[in-house]
Amino acid sequence: MGTAAEFYVVKYGDTLIKIASMFHVTLGQILEWNPQIENPDIIFPNQKIRVRAPEMNGEYEPFPGADFFQSSVTSPVIEAMGYRLIEEGCSAYAGGPDSQWSEADRKSYAKWQHKLGFRGPDADGTPGRKSWDRLHVPAVYE
Repeated sequence: MGTAAEFYVVKYGDTLIKIASMFHVTLGQILEWNPQIENPDIIFPNQKIRVRAPEMNGEYEPFPGADFFQSSVTSPVIEAMGYRLIEEGCSAYAGGPDSQWSEADRKSYAKWQHKLGFRGPDADGTPGRKSWDRLHVPAVYE
């Protein structure tokens, strides 16, 4: 497993330029990887910022199985999936994704399945191996 962090939790006094510098990336990359940030001058303590692109470490989360995706599950894998769905233009999130499986995750994933051409029960919003493998959710190191 790699050691590169995928996300950074904003601390009081941080700026996006400071965060980009800490992770040796550009402000443009930070903004590209975080489409939920509308104004680069406004970030908040405890906000999670993606600081690595999936391609930077070449590792993706393996399919955790369909039973993983239920409201009782909380995992950083779910949050990483949500950010990938946003990157793919498949967001049904009111805010950003979090680590708890939710209806917004299901609706967003259904958009992804439709984008891939799946229909009917294959596009119900519950991840399957084929659609998951094509989403390229970055590896999460817990």
